[in-house]
Amino acid sequence: MIPTSYPTQDDIARLTARMLLEIKAVHFNAAEPFTLASGLPSPTYIDCRKLISHPRIRATLMDFLTVTVMRNVGFEAFDNIAGGETAGIPFAAFVAERMALPMTYVRKKPKGYGKNARIEGDMTEGQRVLLVEDLTTDGGSKLSFVDAIRDTGATCAHTAVIFYYGIFPETEKTLGDHGVALHHLCTWWDVLAEAKAQEAFDARTLDGVEAFLQDPRAWQAART
Repeated sequence: MIPTSYPTQDDIARLTARMLLEIKAVHFNAAEPFTLASGLPSPTYIDCRKLISHPRIRATLMDFLTVTVMRNVGFEAFDNIAGGETAGIPFAAFVAERMALPMTYVRKKPKGYGKNARIEGDMTEGQRVLLVEDLTTDGGSKLSFVDAIRDTGATCAHTAVIFYYGIFPETEKTLGDHGVALHHLCTWWDVLAEAKAQEAFDARTLDGVEAFLQDPRAWQAART
């Protein structure tokens, strides 16, 4: 079903942050930082995959993601919804159902046998494809998915994510230079504001996280 209510973007960001905190998808630890996939340290970690196990929150956020894309881009702007392997696949399916559109998914690499395909499902030349993922940090991982979509003759000018780090200034430029606009529900700044409002973490932890968000590259350089 296509959602018909339109919360403001500020309300969407605040409520999304609240839901992520409620299901404990947000982890803060400035004293013992997490190691990201890049190998760099971070006092923050988010696990959007937990959302698939919480149907009420999951449904609400998928409504939010759908109306955000429709409001930003248009009601008839897409012909196909693609999920990136693996985290983006369930969210693409939920969004495709709401938008009453075909769903496909994009492999990280060709599967190595058969047609050696990266696209699973039916994607055809000329289709306007929305790439759906759980989150983005610097935008780099999206480019391979976008290129695989474009190799079919389809177009991909938009990607939608639940969570956007919002602390690396090059992210939107990286995507924009590749002809891709980013749509998201909330950032680390929204989560930090809600965590402060709820007193979800102690003051020292929140101060440490805020120091990281203000200058993440310097924070990481000092700890590597």
